Amino acid sequence: MNALLLAGGRGTRLRPLTDTMPKPMVPIMNVSLLERNILRLKSSGVKEFVISTCYRPTYICNRLGDGSKYGVKIHYVHENTPLGTAGAVKNAAKHFTDTFIVLNSDIVSDINVTKLIEYHKSKKAVATIAVTYVDDPTQYGVIEYDENHYITSFKEKPKKHEVTSNYINAGLYVFEPDILDQIPSNQNVSIEKETFPLLLEKKFKMAVYHNQSYWIDIGTPEKYLKVHRDILDGKCKSFEQYDAKHWNKIGHLILRGENTNIHHNAQIIGPVFVGDHVVIESGAMIGPYAVIGDNSYISSGCRVLGSVLLDHVHLSKNVKVINTIVGQKCKIGDQKELSNIIYTSELDYSVAV
Repeated sequence: MNALLLAGGRGTRLRPLTDTMPKPMVPIMNVSLLERNILRLKSSGVKEFVISTCYRPTYICNRLGDGSKYGVKIHYVHENTPLGTAGAVKNAAKHFTDTFIVLNSDIVSDINVTKLIEYHKSKKAVATIAVTYVDDPTQYGVIEYDENHYITSFKEKPKKHEVTSNYINAGLYVFEPDILDQIPSNQNVSIEKETFPLLLEKKFKMAVYHNQSYWIDIGTPEKYLKVHRDILDGKCKSFEQYDAKHWNKIGHLILRGENTNIHHNAQIIGPVFVGDHVVIESGAMIGPYAVIGDNSYISSGCRVLGSVLLDHVHLSKNVKVINTIVGQKCKIGDQKELSNIIYTSELDYSVAV
């Protein structure tokens, strides 16, 4: 089975991190989300991937290559201008002659893809949409369905008194190639607002698949920090399945690899995740809910709480980093205090986290 990964978004709400990398390449526990999704789908039998790019395509291509290092094959299709979710599917149509998967690449979830595929085949539908439950669906596109789990209607951002379903589109689909005939070529088309309602109007069978799985998109700084807290708390089971065998757990401290030097007088307050080749000096206090990227250096007297440090970050003495995202290769001078921001070596943006 083939899969299309939609990786063309700019991720403007995650700037300045996404000034230099596409949103799907932002790391989650030190590994890019796009790589994680490839490995997750591979475990469900997907051997061939198509990655749809628009913003900074070279960044993605250079890092993922032809897929051989993951034991899969990767093809790339590029959009010079954004084509929308359905337009991106149509743009990659030549790669799909049988049932295929489509995934928004800014999603972290532990939806069981193998069971999703099996369910889709049992429903004999042209499309199966994975859905997730939310307490307040008024900011999303709500999906209504009958007792047999076939879709009956779509409602875009309903008012509270109009809500009849709390299940929303989870950005994960299984499609039959017939759907490609219903999408115009070389146009910006939304699959959620245009293609799905058209299929419903034409009486195509569309099914919903839902179970109580973990699901979040990483589109904002708040959600980016939250997903790391949730993983450290064990709420996202897919990370236990795909990463635990590579992690060395010592109480509430998770070490990703070897060659990490944590001074015995450093204080670790779990849960904490520490990457490869990290140095934490005496007197530093790390955690709870701290993620330290590979090849980072934490000097004496530093305090890191509720924050994510990407790779190659250097904190000089007595730096405080609270509820903050620190970009790659940042060096932060003595005594500096960072709180509730995204910080990079060139810019720092205030955010509400």
